[in-house]
Amino acid sequence: MDTTLQDPLVGQLLDGRYRIDARIAVGGMATVYRAVDTRLDRVLALKVMHPALATDTAFVERFIREAKSVARLAHPNVVAVFDQGAEGDYVYLAMEYVAGCTLRDVLRERGALQPRAALDILEPVLAALGAAHRAGFVHRDMKPENVLIGDDGRVKVADFGLVRAVGTVTDTTGSLLGTVSYLAPEQIEHGTADTRADVYACGVVLYEMLTGGKPHTGDTAAQVIYQHLNEDVPAPSRAVPGLAAGLDELVATAMARDPDVRPRDAVALLACSRVAREALTEEQLDAMPPLAVTEVRDTAEDRTSVIPRVLPPDQGTAHHTSRLEMPPPPPPGRVRGGRGPFVAVPRRGLLAALVGLLLVLGTGTGVWYINSGQFTHVPSLLGQTQKAAEKRLSEAGLDVKGVGHAYSDTVERGTVISSDPASGERIRGNDAVKLVISRGPEIVKIPDVEGLSLPDARRELKSAGLEQGMVTREFSEETARGEVVRTDPAVGTERHAGSAIALVISKGSPVDVPDVTGLSVTDATDALAEAGLKAKVLPDRVHSAVAAGDVARQAPAKGQEAAEGDAVELTVSEGPRMIEVPDVTGKNVDVARSTLEEAGFEVKVDRPFLSFGDTVASQSVDGGEKAAEGSEITIRTKGL
Repeated sequence: MDTTLQDPLVGQLLDGRYRIDARIAVGGMATVYRAVDTRLDRVLALKVMHPALATDTAFVERFIREAKSVARLAHPNVVAVFDQGAEGDYVYLAMEYVAGCTLRDVLRERGALQPRAALDILEPVLAALGAAHRAGFVHRDMKPENVLIGDDGRVKVADFGLVRAVGTVTDTTGSLLGTVSYLAPEQIEHGTADTRADVYACGVVLYEMLTGGKPHTGDTAAQVIYQHLNEDVPAPSRAVPGLAAGLDELVATAMARDPDVRPRDAVALLACSRVAREALTEEQLDAMPPLAVTEVRDTAEDRTSVIPRVLPPDQGTAHHTSRLEMPPPPPPGRVRGGRGPFVAVPRRGLLAALVGLLLVLGTGTGVWYINSGQFTHVPSLLGQTQKAAEKRLSEAGLDVKGVGHAYSDTVERGTVISSDPASGERIRGNDAVKLVISRGPEIVKIPDVEGLSLPDARRELKSAGLEQGMVTREFSEETARGEVVRTDPAVGTERHAGSAIALVISKGSPVDVPDVTGLSVTDATDALAEAGLKAKVLPDRVHSAVAAGDVARQAPAKGQEAAEGDAVELTVSEGPRMIEVPDVTGKNVDVARSTLEEAGFEVKVDRPFLSFGDTVASQSVDGGEKAAEGSEITIRTKGL
């Protein structure tokens, strides 16, 4: 049955602009439609929050945060957001329409992919996430459902609905929002997520692409969570024999249970992926996965949902696994619709059961009907001005029992943030409703943290209602090593509460790196110590013109700047490489010179005083003998 025909929005013009043509997908928070922007005459995707959630301020703020966050990411692998608005109970985002399918659709149809195809999908995903991470955001819900593959082959990341600023703490009283199969251990155990949580989820996605299945599975979400916390990821090659060891290592690196061991963000993981690809042969990249494809079914592990968090031991006496009180399974009537399930509630059956219960209790349908007539529902008030909200309440026969005010980053100043009772709740017809009106975003000044250590600066920002953002380091003659040089934006600048503030930390006064090439390791170490630097001798040696055992090269090089206490990497010489000298006697001088130089030698031409012709008569090292690479070979022309 085509459920699109039953959708009340299909065929409607939303907000006087967007004509909704068809339903694409239904998820737990919103429905996605294909629509036409009648002003610009272009096809786009319209993501409309479920009306039942539109009365929940937290959900609406998260929904609007997605629009603001993604609108800042101008990247070819991120689904663009064009507009955000609301009409009545419908809150929506207007987004780029990608004709194609999701990675979940591909995995469901094909199972495991060839390594080349898996990396071809992973790398643009990491490029998109890398742009988000470097802009200060974490996706927090990476999974195949949120990877779109266009008919033209383009890969795009969608659904930044759970996006958060880097450095903010997502810590609730025992629950978190996400998709069980892709949650990093720290998300489950501590309720926190930074860029490394996205790295972990990408490791899960890569494992799925390489094997056709998830690394951690179970009959319940609790079993999956237990494995995330207590078991290392199995090597993909155990499920698909023959996969290259480099792919096992890439998955293990991304899915390390300790976040400090993982690449710090998607940019770093992208670099690891490219190194792994370079190490694979063409045969390894094009290795065919097993023909058998395991049936992929939508489960509770695949849905974004509220999940009870595992509390630390000091917050409960029970063992971790005993705290996993998972939400009950969804009711029947689920309709598949692309990137998520749609829960259809059998309302008529529910009403019949309720009436039957009342009859059994002796109240009778007549009494039930009379009592229900004394109640009404609070109308939709979110986003309305105070005056408009009071008018709606009056029209519904309700009074205003008070007006409060609160800050909001997403609800416009002077409009309703929430009400008590909330919109949609049942209320007696002669009762009153309290309104909470937005003051707009809370604005705070960036405190003066210059000269403080990084931990102290972080505490000062926190107490001011701000978060630490990206940390960079630079040399400073005035500021001691490890202290804050400046903030970005500058001290005193006004920003929304919760904003991430970048910090520049001093590396101390710069030190000019001395030239230690050609010295023994001992002498080079002493020279560096005199300059306030340390020597780090690398294990691998190289052939060079420098004598064996002496320093062949250094990094940083002579004249570059380093911070006091920094290490200079020293590469020790193995001595010159001995190579065979070509025989060039009897050849033209120019030809002989070219031949010797191509072999790796310096060339000197000796012409006798009474020489004649340009033919080589002799050479200082005979052809066939060996000489040090880079050494000088003298060739002599004929003479009297």
